[in-house]
Amino acid sequence: MSLSTHVLNAATGRPAEGIPVRLESADGRLLADARTDADGRVKDLPAPESGPHRLVFHTGDISPFYPSVTIAFVVADPAEHYHVPLLLSPYSFSTYRGS
Repeated sequence: MSLSTHVLNAATGRPAEGIPVRLESADGRLLADARTDADGRVKDLPAPESGPHRLVFHTGDISPFYPSVTIAFVVADPAEHYHVPLLLSPYSFSTYRGS
C-alpha cells in the first residue's frame, strides 16, 4: 500500500506549496510529518495499516477561516494505493479518494 496527497489552491488554480501535513492514527499518534512540494504533493507518506487514520493540513496561509483541515479516512485494503487530495480556497474545501 502507498499513501499520497495533493493540495490545490482553488482561489489561484495553483498547487499549494509548503503546506505542513501530518499523518496520524485514529488515536492521534503521529505517523509522519511532511510538507507539500512545488507541485502541492506529498508522495512518500508511510503506508498505514488497515483501519482509520487522518491527514491534518495546516492551511492558515491559504485560508483565514480554516487554520487546519482534517480528513479522516479508512484504509480497507492495505495492498491498495490511497490518494487523498485537498482542494482548498479561503472559505471552502473539498476532498475525494483519488487514484
